[in-house]
Amino acid sequence: MKLNIKKLSPLAKAPTYATDGSGCFDLYSTNTLPVLVHEGWPVTFDTGLQFEIPLGHAMFILSRSGHGFNFDTRLSNCVGCIDSDYRGEVKVKLFRDSSDAGAGDIPLTVMPGDRIAQACILPVPKVSFAFVDSLGSTERGAGGFGSSGA
Repeated sequence: MKLNIKKLSPLAKAPTYATDGSGCFDLYSTNTLPVLVHEGWPVTFDTGLQFEIPLGHAMFILSRSGHGFNFDTRLSNCVGCIDSDYRGEVKVKLFRDSSDAGAGDIPLTVMPGDRIAQACILPVPKVSFAFVDSLGSTERGAGGFGSSGA
């Protein structure tokens, strides 16, 4: 699939796949100085990119696992969904939840040009909605919240 991208800043980098097996491509920051992401203080980063996402698809923006495991940092909205008709700049807002899970008091430092998130393009079929009097049954039924064993 070809994805058309418009570069809004000379500092913007094209997305890249880290390995041949990567499911998502990396998005990069266009900040010109190091930026610290401290606990409880969200920071918004520009990517300097606009995307032309094909109709019937959406771009999903996800946190980088290294940010989460090493710095307790995630996307502020957890997962971003960029619709096919959006043509504005894609931005990434990072939030550090706490310093209790091994990251200590060291904030995440985002250097100019660093990877700040990962994204993928997925098909999103349109569905029609219908109210019905009953739904098909399953073995699980209405069981939830750990009813399947975990």
